[in-house]
Amino acid sequence: MITTQPASSSRTAAATAQTPPSANQGMRRSALVAGTAQLVLAVLSAAANFGVIQRLVIPGDATRTARDILASAGLFRLAIAALAVVVILDIVVARALLTFFEPVHQGLARLAAWLRISYAVIFAVAISQLTGVLSLLSNVRYLTTFSAGQRRTEALTKIGDFQDIWHVSLILFGLHLILIGYLAVKSGYVPRVLGILLVIAGGGYLVGSSSALLVPGNSVNVAAFTFIGEALFMLWLLAKGRNVTPKA
Repeated sequence: MITTQPASSSRTAAATAQTPPSANQGMRRSALVAGTAQLVLAVLSAAANFGVIQRLVIPGDATRTARDILASAGLFRLAIAALAVVVILDIVVARALLTFFEPVHQGLARLAAWLRISYAVIFAVAISQLTGVLSLLSNVRYLTTFSAGQRRTEALTKIGDFQDIWHVSLILFGLHLILIGYLAVKSGYVPRVLGILLVIAGGGYLVGSSSALLVPGNSVNVAAFTFIGEALFMLWLLAKGRNVTPKA
């Protein structure tokens, strides 16, 4: 006796075949990894940059900057170490989001991942500028080779180079966010509003970093464009990402 399977059951079976349980589990794990890593890197980056570096660096005042950095040398080293951890976490996020968005479009998901990895590499180059600041200000070899004024000016220049190189890398990060936002909109399993906010966030980085490079000292307040989208997406990944299922 031959039996026929209902059409609805066939569609369900086909959808299950297209997205096996192991793939769903991989996506859910990647959502948790991406959300957790983004939370940690956001805290470390804010503490290191806003809490330490920007507090110690006085634009245009090399003498005071040098004095403040030497007085808080341990804190300055911790900030550099925190930023180095941020680089590693950005690579972790890039890999996790690749897995999370591959069902939408594999090619664009890979491009987004490589953009974030490229951002992280250039950011690491930027951080390398900071590593020489303390040596320049306190190493005996430099103390006997250059005058105090020269060393302080060079240290402030290195910090400026760190900021400029970071702005270059943030252009790539902005492009990454725009692609991630597009994939979120098209996914069907991420709220469309989050995707739109991520695209806006990416545009904010592009405008802010470009203006900082082209017109130093007159950059757009990027945080006003980026904070909401990035924060909400991070929280959504942590709260809802573990239940996500790709739509057939």
